[in-house]
Amino acid sequence: MPLVLSIFLWLLPIVTALLFVGRVWWTPDLASIHGRSIDDQLALALIVAGTIFVLAHFALGYFIWRYRASGSERALYWREHPKLEAAWTIATAILFIGLGIEGNRVWAGYARESMPSDVVRIEVTAQQFAWNFRYPGPDGRFGRTDPRLIDDSLGNYIGIDPDDSAGEDDIVTQNLAAVPVNRAVEVTLRAKDVTHSFFVPQFRVKQDAVPGLSIPVHFTAKAAGEYEVACAELCGMQHHKMRGRLQVMSEAEFQSWLRSRAAL
Repeated sequence: MPLVLSIFLWLLPIVTALLFVGRVWWTPDLASIHGRSIDDQLALALIVAGTIFVLAHFALGYFIWRYRASGSERALYWREHPKLEAAWTIATAILFIGLGIEGNRVWAGYARESMPSDVVRIEVTAQQFAWNFRYPGPDGRFGRTDPRLIDDSLGNYIGIDPDDSAGEDDIVTQNLAAVPVNRAVEVTLRAKDVTHSFFVPQFRVKQDAVPGLSIPVHFTAKAAGEYEVACAELCGMQHHKMRGRLQVMSEAEFQSWLRSRAAL
């Protein structure tokens, strides 16, 4: 029995490592520029944790087999080893803090990245259970909104003030958005009711939308196609239905899409 258990403990990390190396059940294909640094940080964390996982299981399997009972031996008591315990505690702290510092560097680099002058600005207002996307019109300005003006039955999902001329040309869509490829996009997240979470796995973007707050995130899509905008925060009984579509297209197609939406 000890040998069987030892073999199991040796095979477990081997199979796990092979799944990691073979990228089985891996993240979706990367489709944004900034996502490479996030993927690299994830790989670093998995390599460090995976190495410790493999070594610990091999050691555990060895000890189970090496010190297995073979007769009527009595258990022996090993006194604590303060220096050894201090060594692995300090080593663990160094690894943990080091990964945290590196991860914070990656996140800070992303969060503090300055936006170019031609950035595409989109307001995203989440609600149970839909995504509302708003683009400024040709004037480049968003119109004023007022929560008291929200009326889903009239299609005014975010409460655009009709008395503000800046909002007359705003483009609002529900569960459908478009962005140009290879051009920076800044999304301002809001929520009408409860906390939601804007998540596009291929872009490595996930950020909560919190009632009362305006939270910016950004990305630059590098691959054309259609991607799902999922809500990654449990937001109610129909949470599973809160899915939007984000279409990445050429600049010419994007401008044509805006014109077609403005004409509706």
